[in-house]
Amino acid sequence: MSPILVRPVREQLEHDRVIRLLQAKFKRRHEVAVNIGDDQASGIKAGPSQLFPDLVLTSQDRGHRLNAIVEVETGESVNHLEAMAQWAHFGRVRGAFYLYVPAGAVEIARRLATENHVNVTELWSYHTIGDQTRFTLVQRSPAAAVRPAAEPRVRAAAEPEARKRPAVPRAARPARKPATRGAKARSGRAKPAARAVRSQKRK
Repeated sequence: MSPILVRPVREQLEHDRVIRLLQAKFKRRHEVAVNIGDDQASGIKAGPSQLFPDLVLTSQDRGHRLNAIVEVETGESVNHLEAMAQWAHFGRVRGAFYLYVPAGAVEIARRLATENHVNVTELWSYHTIGDQTRFTLVQRSPAAAVRPAAEPRVRAAAEPEARKRPAVPRAARPARKPATRGAKARSGRAKPAARAVRSQKRK
């Protein structure tokens, strides 16, 4: 929870429920740590400060590299103070910053991010219908369209092709022209003439 905000009980329950849903969503591709309420289990360094976003996503390899941080807001917490005290710092952390706000607060969140120069990687909205909560991607920064994870696969696929020596085609032999009918007729007439010359020499 933000140190500058005390949410109404109903909003706090909704806030924590959305965090649990996102935890289940992200754990398929990341190691996920959550900070719910006063439980500050996983913090990140932002300059001299220690911050505790709602979700911290790290890689599943041994290095546990920071991939992204996720902040979930409710109607009460989409305000100028929250943007300055929390979002501005989250946007400067190495890794992506995903911001989730209620569907009715999207335009306010977008304006606050612009006014405070907050680098939001992805802005999402959520709304609840009955017992189902739906998430909608509202805005994505241009840098998020580039997927660094896909680059090694592209290079790995291209390297074997580069190692192959280009095949040098053998010089094609000139095709022999088929003899024409006229040539065959001339060669056939030449044989009797040669025989007549040889017979005259013998005489």
